[in-house]
Amino acid sequence: MTSRIAKKRGEWINRDKPLTFQYEGQTVQGYEGDTISSALWAAGINVLGRSFKYHRARGVLSFANHDVNAMMTDGVDTNIRADVWPVADGMDIKAVNTIGGVLKDKNKYIDYLSPFLPVGFYYKTFYKPKSLFPFWEDKIRKAAGLGEVNFNYPRIIKPKKFAHCDVLVIGAGLSGLSAAVKAAEQGLDVIVVDENKQAGGSLTYDYAGDQTTTDTLTSLLGKVESNPNIRLITDAYAGGFYGDKLVPLVGKDGITKVWAKTVIVAAGAFEQPPVFRYNDLPGVMMGSAAQRLIHRYAVKPFNKGVVVTANDYGYRTALDLASIGVEVVAVIDMRRNGAPRELAQKVRDLGIPVHISSCIYEVIPTSDKLGVKAVAVSPYDDISAGADSGHTVRLACDGVAMSAGWAPAAALLYQAGTKMRYDYSVEQFVPDELPEGVFAAGKVNGVFDFKARQLDGQRAAAEAAAFLGKSVDAVVVPAVEMNSPSHPYPIVEHPKGKNFVDFDEDIQVKDFINAAKEGFDNIELMKRFTTVGMGPSQGKHSNMNAIRILARIRQLPVEKIGSTTARPFFHPTPIGHLGGRGFHPHRYTAMHEWHVDNGGVMMDAGMWMRPAYYQYSGRSMTAMEAVQQEALAVRKQAGMIDGSTLGKIEVYGADATEFLERFYTGKFSKQKIGESRIALLLDEAGVMLDDGMAVRVEAEKFYVSTNSSNAATVYREMQRNVQAWGLQVTLVNLTGAIAAMTLAGPKSREILSSLTNADLSEASLPDGNMIEAEIAGVNAKVMRVSFVADLAFEIHVPYKAGLHVWKQIMAAGQDHGIRPFGTDAQRLLRLEMGHHLISHDTDGLTNPFEAHSEALLKMDKPFFIGQRSLKIIAKKKLNKKLVNFVLEKGFAREMPNECNLVIDNGNNIKGRVTSIAYSRYLDRVIGFAFVAPEQGSVGSTFSIRTDSGAMVEATVVEAPFFTYLIKTESKHARRHF
Repeated sequence: MTSRIAKKRGEWINRDKPLTFQYEGQTVQGYEGDTISSALWAAGINVLGRSFKYHRARGVLSFANHDVNAMMTDGVDTNIRADVWPVADGMDIKAVNTIGGVLKDKNKYIDYLSPFLPVGFYYKTFYKPKSLFPFWEDKIRKAAGLGEVNFNYPRIIKPKKFAHCDVLVIGAGLSGLSAAVKAAEQGLDVIVVDENKQAGGSLTYDYAGDQTTTDTLTSLLGKVESNPNIRLITDAYAGGFYGDKLVPLVGKDGITKVWAKTVIVAAGAFEQPPVFRYNDLPGVMMGSAAQRLIHRYAVKPFNKGVVVTANDYGYRTALDLASIGVEVVAVIDMRRNGAPRELAQKVRDLGIPVHISSCIYEVIPTSDKLGVKAVAVSPYDDISAGADSGHTVRLACDGVAMSAGWAPAAALLYQAGTKMRYDYSVEQFVPDELPEGVFAAGKVNGVFDFKARQLDGQRAAAEAAAFLGKSVDAVVVPAVEMNSPSHPYPIVEHPKGKNFVDFDEDIQVKDFINAAKEGFDNIELMKRFTTVGMGPSQGKHSNMNAIRILARIRQLPVEKIGSTTARPFFHPTPIGHLGGRGFHPHRYTAMHEWHVDNGGVMMDAGMWMRPAYYQYSGRSMTAMEAVQQEALAVRKQAGMIDGSTLGKIEVYGADATEFLERFYTGKFSKQKIGESRIALLLDEAGVMLDDGMAVRVEAEKFYVSTNSSNAATVYREMQRNVQAWGLQVTLVNLTGAIAAMTLAGPKSREILSSLTNADLSEASLPDGNMIEAEIAGVNAKVMRVSFVADLAFEIHVPYKAGLHVWKQIMAAGQDHGIRPFGTDAQRLLRLEMGHHLISHDTDGLTNPFEAHSEALLKMDKPFFIGQRSLKIIAKKKLNKKLVNFVLEKGFAREMPNECNLVIDNGNNIKGRVTSIAYSRYLDRVIGFAFVAPEQGSVGSTFSIRTDSGAMVEATVVEAPFFTYLIKTESKHARRHF
């Protein structure tokens, strides 16, 4: 059965492009331009979801993204808002928050338990007995939320855009478009934004059976399109209001940050539902929702319906319904005076009965509670808000359109700092004091008459232009005598409840009464206790009624209750939008292209791209095999790694030595030229930050290296402390200007000697020393280091010469079995040597005493950063100790991983594994771990708990691991270099 009607003027669907999609296993037809909800409603499918708490059947309510009755998933996106999400050909969707489908939801039984689940019950139950709490916690966590998070959601880049304008108009309805045209006529640059697919607001659906108002819309849009000063943005919403009038406009393609000189808020108002029993059934909807279905999507809301209203807009809805052939059984007006005579007569002339001082006492559901069977109508006193349930009349129908009033879409005005007041003539909060440069117009300003709204937009634009220095005549908006657009208390109490105020959270009238009895009688406290307005729609359809109910409970005027705090964002905004584009800059070393061309598998190393290992073309090997082969090459022949990413800083000046003495823990005053020393850097708390090398190049000049990831941090701290200490020191960051490479292994001296005339013998260049020499025709600094091997040379050359020197060394080493090696092999090699990595084997609390680095501390110096803290720490007992360990020979069980915990016999956590790897050269699993101090002596054992929970025994050894093997396995000792 289809509810699609004949083509309507201005409809938003394209009937020339039909499409099909799947919903809960059914094939559904729709048109391009349909939303999911409109296509389903047109196909006669009225159950669109299940409520959050009680799993009650739900259908269309606001049809404007002001509720979440219809939340869907397509298997990729979670919590798709079906009322506004465009349907796509071939999409396969289902309702969220169900087990077994939306019609046969297995959790629907919870509705019968609702008397035992009052608001706040979760604060008072399930925590006793304590032993059962884990059971209940599991159940509660599974019930929480709506859709299921898709952890495989694709990473979609949403770059942020930026715009500036003189006037930003929020809302493209009658007032907003009028304001934009008026402002643009003054020569101002205007941006207009609206969350709907098309501009026009209520001009696209609120016709009262007569579409002549579309002529006004056509005229305004023509002026907008023809004026080059106006930029119209639709299908995007103003997400918040920030300082300097920064307003993020959120669209499907990302966020546009708009800085405006002035802002006009013409965002309109949210229609509010009257509250009566079973007002949440599928088929019960807002009057504006019914009008949107009719005029935007050519869908009949129902066949035989009742309109319940507490303002004049319900009559307009009845006229629209009747214009498409809906049998309107009656208009139920909760007011004692009803609508103006002319409007009421139009309704009566169509044969529609009008019952004033009446209300819907309850909706009679169908037997399956999936729709409307009838309504029970009772006399109603709108002063006492009392229904006479003893004189009830039943009217058969299959739908209800309801309208009780409006709540201003004033979130951005609140965020801007607007002071609001409650206006009893319109029964809503309106702006009282607006911030400088911010203006309001239309319904959000309490103006509801058609012509007055148009003038109010022009008035706001004129004021904005005057604020910007334009000479413009003021626009006067005359007062209009009309009935209040909102009812002061459209609430019908019922002894059996199920009269819902907040459809997101299944909050009933009695829940507010109970909350007040509990003492939560402040609107902010009540919000948090009942969770009213805390659902995905953030109270757009519920906050105003909640305020009125609390005011009635406390017998206070509404303005004394106030309103809840409005915070960004206006609608839930995807994290990907907030993250913006995937801006991840990379730095390339001078040898980058060589690595790529020669099989380097590149990885991010901070901002640098470095080869993790090399995968040669034509060879099939795993990453682990490649790493082991690279490490064996270093141990047996020679290997070379690109070390250009190291931080490289020149420190020179009269106070260079004094600076290093203060900055690092070691001593440098007696350091000889050409000699290097370890430079350990701490913070003021004594925590290890970095360790590099400091080479004395001249009497007042040092060449300092840092870890790759800490280069920028160390340089920044150097700059800060030079200024703080007032020393005569110049710093030059050469990190990007110098290429570096480390040639290591037993053949390394022979290879390098073939490219230089310098004496590289042990006597001339011992470990820890540096010479300046010409390598392959390029001036270079050559240092002996022993980080990955006992025999290794670190070569530093100008960046532009880096690739040349690298190629020459590789060519010279071909006959010696040289191989390039990457960072993965480097980590294995340094592990074999027993060298820890700061920030990998240490954390943000590790001090040198815990990481066996006491030898690097020269505590007899007058001062160095962190010294005072270390003196205090030294007096305390250690909590942990970093040790080298090995697993049993031939270990073949589950391999522990980094971060696996060290556990004692009492199942207490004593530490963690920081590094672990299998070394083919040593034929053992080796690693670093933090353990309890009493477990830190050589020969001690400790237990590691693996991911599966298995316990693995490890033995503490001394570094380097070669020493341990020589002592314990002399028969199998290997020569090392």
